[in-house]
Amino acid sequence: MVNHRKVRLMTRLAIYEKNDGKEDIALSKFYRSDYLRLAALRAVVAFTVGFALVLLIIILYHAEYLIREAVKLDYQALFVKYAAAYIIGLTVYCSACIIGALCKYRTSRRKLAKYFRMLRRLRSIYREEAGELPQGEETEIND
Repeated sequence: MVNHRKVRLMTRLAIYEKNDGKEDIALSKFYRSDYLRLAALRAVVAFTVGFALVLLIIILYHAEYLIREAVKLDYQALFVKYAAAYIIGLTVYCSACIIGALCKYRTSRRKLAKYFRMLRRLRSIYREEAGELPQGEETEIND
């Protein structure tokens, strides 16, 4: 005879494992601080590469002017201007990435907690079918 509770539970578990579960289970191998550090490192590298590419495009766009005025330019002021833009942009971008990673980590933990509750419930159904638990003892783990 088919146990409909078990089938429903196994279906929900399979759907989760197929969709969000892969990423959540992989993410569960990280401590929160390590995951946030990794997100910050990725943000720094991505922003630095992006900033360098944009700066290269600006230099190439104004190449004729820069060559013509190379002797008269105030390089110190240009450096300060672009360094300040880099630091401000990096701070904002890293903060946003860290906040996003923290939200993602917390959401993942909540989903994994629900996933493990469903697994415990499934285990109790299997024990119940095997005769190890009296009928109705798994009520403490139900939704």
